Amino acid sequence: MTTTVISPDELSKHNSKKSCWIAIGDTIWDVTDFAPKHPGGASLILKLAGQDATEQYSMFHNAALVQETLGNGAAIGKLDRSAIVQPTTKPKDIPLGPQDATPKRPPLRSMINLYDFEAVAEKFMTPLAWAYISSGSDNEVSLRENALAYSKVFLRGRILRRVSSISTRTKILGFDSSLPIYTSPVGLGRLVHPDGECAIARADGEEGICQVVNTVSSCTIEEIMQARVRVDQPVFWQLYLDKDLEKSKKFVERVEKAGVKAIWLTVDSPVTGNRERDERGKGILEDVVSDMKSGGAGVAASNNSFINGDVDWDIIAWLRSVTKLPIIVKGIGCVEDAVTAYQYGVDAIVLSNHGGRSQDTSQPPLLTLLEIRKYAPHVMGKKMQIFVDGGVRRGTDVLKALCLGANAVGIGRPVLFSMSAGYGHYGIRRMIQILRREIETNMAFLGARTIADLSLSMINTRPLENLLIPSANL
Repeated sequence: MTTTVISPDELSKHNSKKSCWIAIGDTIWDVTDFAPKHPGGASLILKLAGQDATEQYSMFHNAALVQETLGNGAAIGKLDRSAIVQPTTKPKDIPLGPQDATPKRPPLRSMINLYDFEAVAEKFMTPLAWAYISSGSDNEVSLRENALAYSKVFLRGRILRRVSSISTRTKILGFDSSLPIYTSPVGLGRLVHPDGECAIARADGEEGICQVVNTVSSCTIEEIMQARVRVDQPVFWQLYLDKDLEKSKKFVERVEKAGVKAIWLTVDSPVTGNRERDERGKGILEDVVSDMKSGGAGVAASNNSFINGDVDWDIIAWLRSVTKLPIIVKGIGCVEDAVTAYQYGVDAIVLSNHGGRSQDTSQPPLLTLLEIRKYAPHVMGKKMQIFVDGGVRRGTDVLKALCLGANAVGIGRPVLFSMSAGYGHYGIRRMIQILRREIETNMAFLGARTIADLSLSMINTRPLENLLIPSANL
């Protein structure tokens, strides 16, 4: 890489579409040709043209991404930071970074349930981060119903069972897990904490559960694998198919080389949902990071613009030709697709509506699980595991899904909420420990000493059954 030293004054001259330079870290990059191709739109880059964009870049991307994307040829020199003149007056705040005035952070021990973390997160996250993470699509009906579905299933406790010893251990894709939960693939972790997804890896390892890593993580897969607490700690990789399948192939080969244990093919977002709160969050930052005339997008739309929507079930065969790792199809929303996935021989499926972030009014995953239980119980067995995510906030939610036949449950937004406010991996651990206590307590109430003891007889699903379709097209 070139060692040419470039002054801040020279950098500032390259601030247009014709010549666009930005500094990231100590390196100055020529992004003139790349700006029009940027997934978030050229305006996101042009607003920072001729400037040091390190802080803004680091909130969304890992350090290696710029070099992987642009190549060494785009690195034109080193920024002479010794020549940077510090402003004598404070510049206008850019609400992409940490907020100056924040409330006092509550002690971690005061967090007694997952809702506590969410309340704290709303106060401490930047407007951009909160809008991106908390939003659903359109009227956010699915976002709300995902959680409400669990209130339509009642527990049927059993008494006089020997429950002085409770074991929550289980296996997820053949790997040991101390709980029947895993952390779902949440992206852009550095929006809420500098350690990003590495904090999740550390917390999951210390608590003995599995992590699914998002395609658009803030950290590289190599950084995440390095952050594990033990070398045999299982990490899975979520795959969004790129419009250029060759790029997806290289991604799969890379993460397989890094040591991931399974590929979670996400299929429920062929297009980006209409996440209006995310768009409004973008609007708040309009004069800083976007330009309405150029069609700038919110965080979600920016990150999903590369996704390939022109695929069908034959993509399973293509993916099998690329990797020998287990394949999990994430985004099943009806019994018919669950049966098709079973017929295609995938290793597991995830019942999910993308956390209510894709198609609004799509049915809750728990209802899809009940649909499978009623119309296609034969897919519930050892051949294909079934996972559920979306709306889980209590240990009782986890147990209800397991009693209905799920093998494990994914935890998404609470992961990001719990690592916000500077809590980092300690917050995630606290969140997992809260769920652990709730699961153990309610297993005792149910008379279940092990995960294998949980059964359909322990729940009353009648209220939820009122929402079932009358028949399935199988």
